[in-house]
Amino acid sequence: MINSYPFRLGTTSYIVPDDIIPNVRYLCDKVQDIELVLFESDEFCNLPSREDIALLAELAGEHSLTYSVHLPMDVYLGNEERHERVRSVGKCRRIVDLVGDLPKSAFVMHFEAGPGVDINRFSVDQTTGFTDSLRDSARLLLDGCGEPASMFCAENLNYPFELVWPVVEEAGFSVTLDVGHLEFYGFPTAEYLERYLSSARVLHMHGTSDGRDHNSLAFMKPEALELVVAALRAEGGLPKVFTLEIFSEPDFLSSLQALERFSS
Repeated sequence: MINSYPFRLGTTSYIVPDDIIPNVRYLCDKVQDIELVLFESDEFCNLPSREDIALLAELAGEHSLTYSVHLPMDVYLGNEERHERVRSVGKCRRIVDLVGDLPKSAFVMHFEAGPGVDINRFSVDQTTGFTDSLRDSARLLLDGCGEPASMFCAENLNYPFELVWPVVEEAGFSVTLDVGHLEFYGFPTAEYLERYLSSARVLHMHGTSDGRDHNSLAFMKPEALELVVAALRAEGGLPKVFTLEIFSEPDFLSSLQALERFSS
């Protein structure tokens, strides 16, 4: 039973090879939250129409679903150029406006500086510039957007999250704690849970196989999965969203099997 876990079970809107609506229809009786992975570019756009949004809201009402909305990947909120930050925030705000009528658990966002930019290689001055740029983007994002700051969740990526934590705290943002990223990049999962779990609205869960992440939970180290579930049980309070951030039906089904031992 999906309501027998110490979390609200979720996964992405790309489990079966089809558009968002067929995925939601497939998942609506299997999960409690669906991560809407939205793209808008010259090459590809999957943004729902107004009619689709109305149907997504109807399905959510019928099945007690919420949606976690992943803001676009090609936004660079920490870019040194203000015109790029304005463009990036504008793209995020269009998504926020589009999904305004949906029941939402979170907006997931990446703190990045630019395409292919390795933040791990930044000098002290570059890191300061990066975080100052993020502060500027945070002000632009929140100004008149109609959503509380806590709905926006900064996701840990391939650099130490403590670099951006002051920005998260100052803005009143929440956290998307991506445990798959922690394991993939070699960050200490136990320490991150201790530091950031209380600020997280969403966890992203996925395993590593053949040097790639976003695979079934069957490929996550059992001790890491046990650590996360134990931390969620110990925390109590309102259950957080536990998103299986994978992108195929076989990975989804085998992830559910990996979780069976934690149901109660």
